[in-house]
Amino acid sequence: MHEKIHRGIVASPGIVIGRAYLLDRRKVVVAGRRIEDVSVKDEVARFKKAVELSKVQLEDLKKRLSKELGKSHLYILETHIMLLEDKMLVDGTVKRIRESLLNAEGALKETIAAIGLKFDTIEDEYLRERKHDVEQVGERILRNLVGHKQESLANIREEAVIIAHDLAPTDTLMMRKDKILGFATDAGSRTSHTAILARSLGIPAAVGLETITASVKTGDVVILDGIHGVVIVDPDEATFLDYLKKQRKYKYFELELEKLKTLPAETLDGHVIQLQGNIELPEEATSAADHGGTGIGLYRTEFLFLNRQTLPTEEEHYKAYCHVAERAAPYDVVIRTLDVGGDKVGMSLGFEKEANPALGLRAIRFCLQKRDIFRIQLRGILRASVHSNIKILIPMISGLTELYETKKIIEEVKAELRAEGKAFNPAVKLGVMIEIPSAAMIADLLAREVDFFSVGTNDLIQYTLAIDRQNEHVAYMYEPLDPAVLRLLQRVADAAQEAKFPLAMCGEMAGDPLYAAILLGMGFQHLSMNVASIPWVKRVIRSVRMRDAVELAALVMQQPTALRARKTAETFMEERFPELAAEL
Repeated sequence: MHEKIHRGIVASPGIVIGRAYLLDRRKVVVAGRRIEDVSVKDEVARFKKAVELSKVQLEDLKKRLSKELGKSHLYILETHIMLLEDKMLVDGTVKRIRESLLNAEGALKETIAAIGLKFDTIEDEYLRERKHDVEQVGERILRNLVGHKQESLANIREEAVIIAHDLAPTDTLMMRKDKILGFATDAGSRTSHTAILARSLGIPAAVGLETITASVKTGDVVILDGIHGVVIVDPDEATFLDYLKKQRKYKYFELELEKLKTLPAETLDGHVIQLQGNIELPEEATSAADHGGTGIGLYRTEFLFLNRQTLPTEEEHYKAYCHVAERAAPYDVVIRTLDVGGDKVGMSLGFEKEANPALGLRAIRFCLQKRDIFRIQLRGILRASVHSNIKILIPMISGLTELYETKKIIEEVKAELRAEGKAFNPAVKLGVMIEIPSAAMIADLLAREVDFFSVGTNDLIQYTLAIDRQNEHVAYMYEPLDPAVLRLLQRVADAAQEAKFPLAMCGEMAGDPLYAAILLGMGFQHLSMNVASIPWVKRVIRSVRMRDAVELAALVMQQPTALRARKTAETFMEERFPELAAEL
């Protein structure tokens, strides 16, 4: 047989070679059907019983895994338990049973689909992927409704590479690293909780392979290349031997990365860079330090708002931010204010779906229209700022008028708290995200009004190049090293340097080792990323001199196309640091 190569999405780095184990994770097939009025009460009771059973299962799993893994990786179970108490999911399903006279299975499927549509319009890929958490919780309830038992990964006794259509985060948590070598799935994305947990737990994985389950049988020899998102089925002898060498080399590299954990991200000539983590839940607060980072460069607060019909209270805000600040201390925590649209914030607000939400009423634009919501969040952040490591970050600022209004509201909230005798840090640092080209163009003006910049490259690149990277027809044009993007970045860096304040980046570009030296040479002092990327970027930082980084940035800036800029970066790394370039 000839080897078959499947290319997908990099989910978690690593190289493993082993026998495939085809795991059945197909969705439960259920039919929605009409019921009689007399059956409504029983159907509601059946649904609620399945919800309660799901809670018991997750609580038991959490208790069992806390002994094996500790609490740091169990935040996703907390999220799924919270979803089982969510009114949109539970009350929405009950309402459909009663009003549409649907059986529990049909009502639940309709509710999940309706919630999923709301997530589909979220511009931020990371937030959009959270709809899969709702779907996975819904699948658990459906299985309990129909009495469908799922094979547990904990029962697999032989070493294997798991092949499945999709996996839930709970599956990832149950993987025994002495038996499960890695996993590959048809579905999934790099920003799913399953992929995030795989990186955190050090389990090699590739996702989004589309047809891998149709090409593999249990027992087939497979090579899983998590570095490139590739799975090779029935490899020939030459490929097999080549990957054995690559595997040994990568394991050595992993040991070298582990040695860097307690060392600073410091260049060979003594320049220290702060490598920080991007998080979404309070339970992740220690994850950056666990990977050798120094604080939280982006705390997404949207999860306090999503999947609920009511708005979070000031006390909920305050407790969440205090929790993160205390666990991340003594390092900084940069809290980004709400960065979604009005149609995602509380079902009862009645916001209509927008034709183009990426350019519509979202982030600071929404907050300035719904100031009561904004004020409650600001009160929570300011009260938590008594932990001196907290900073405030305002997203999607496009000009000075928005910034002036934002600062005015912040000062009004400070005055309220002062009058109420409530403690806060009056000197809390305020920054803006540079993610719109107009903000980059007036960075020098914005710099006069704030204490720091944080560049959000995901949106900045899309807006600058007019590219939707979710559109497969133009995604190839999404290029961080495009000359237009680089010139905007340099303009922002120059403004920050002139203002003599810190310059940070919190987009995906910050976590790519290829760009680390370039960003260092441009003047970025804080890079915030997925925590699993921290050791990789630290390795680059600790292998260069500042003058080399400045030279590389200048060379890249001179290139007329993105392709030539990328080639320049790759060639520079290969010539100056051949061993490091090979590892990357």
